[in-house]
Amino acid sequence: MKYYLIAGEASGDLHASNLMKELAKHHNSVDFRFFGGDKMLAVGGTLVRHFKEMAFMGFVDVLANLRTIAGNLKYCKQDIQSWKPDAIVLIDYAGFNLRIAEFAKSIGTKVFYYITPKVWIWKKSRIVKLKKFTDKLYVIFPFEVDFFKSHEVEVEYFGNPLMDSYNEFRENSEANEDFLAKNNLSDKPVVALLSGSRRDEIKRCLPDMVEASRAFPDYNFVVAGAPSISDELYQEYLKNSSVRFLKNCTYDILKNSVAGVITSGTATLETAIFNVPQVVVYKTSPLNYYLARLFVKITFFSLVNLISGKKVVQELLQFNIPDGIKIELSKILLEKDYREAMLANYKELHERVGNSGPSSRIAKSMTEYLNRNLS
Repeated sequence: MKYYLIAGEASGDLHASNLMKELAKHHNSVDFRFFGGDKMLAVGGTLVRHFKEMAFMGFVDVLANLRTIAGNLKYCKQDIQSWKPDAIVLIDYAGFNLRIAEFAKSIGTKVFYYITPKVWIWKKSRIVKLKKFTDKLYVIFPFEVDFFKSHEVEVEYFGNPLMDSYNEFRENSEANEDFLAKNNLSDKPVVALLSGSRRDEIKRCLPDMVEASRAFPDYNFVVAGAPSISDELYQEYLKNSSVRFLKNCTYDILKNSVAGVITSGTATLETAIFNVPQVVVYKTSPLNYYLARLFVKITFFSLVNLISGKKVVQELLQFNIPDGIKIELSKILLEKDYREAMLANYKELHERVGNSGPSSRIAKSMTEYLNRNLS
């Protein structure tokens, strides 16, 4: 069986790699070809484009890189037509992947969409394309089931794939004291700083995080470096501060943290799964912020609050972020009742997200569908 997978960012690379491991268990012979990253490459197959060449975010960033995006699209279509996969698995990355879905259906290739576009935020017109150009849709948040059903689109929900990554980490993680000693971290409590997986996010959010950290000298602030970002970018903002920088150990940092300052995205849900109280921040360009205000109509922007359906964590968007971080971190670190209320809400969140095994269940579903529908 030949699978062509497309993931355009770090979280997609992670979830696609876990899915690939499970798909391989269902076939005597399987071949993977993909747009993705190092985690997918470690599973096996052929890496066509690395996601770091594709990770454009926001209106301005996309407009500035239209030529590169168009070139990647053209090459991807040619590569698919030449390789002739049995199925294409699209992982998030909506702007690019919906165009590939349309092309794939035009040449008769089966299309699975795993981690569907966030059409519940905006661009609901994409619902029609999802229904028309895909064979099966797999969502990763429980509230998405009712949303798609309300638009007469059938989806399947088998749980959130982060639980697979979390449980695998817990089985193999080192003791807390070993991690702290190996990285020369003092006995001060650790506060995790997760500043995003894209250059633009880091440039805009990390300086505010570092500024806020100066108000808490009794804590170790540790930045978790994204794998696709150069160390030099982080060091530019960490000089003349006591903030530490560690790379390729985000889960270890979270496991050892008493609190977190987290850039909105998948990391907010990961932080909640680790039971780390957090404050969520996000900052974009003035133009992106203005356009988002016009078109995005949601009550919350962090996954923790969206899945919970209520305010569980404080969200700081665009303005006065350092002061907001100081106020919220003080509550998390110093007010016992405030902290325990957040952790109680996390417990409810865990129940909604589900247990481990979604990657296995999704792989089984995809395999059964192809066995029924491929001649």
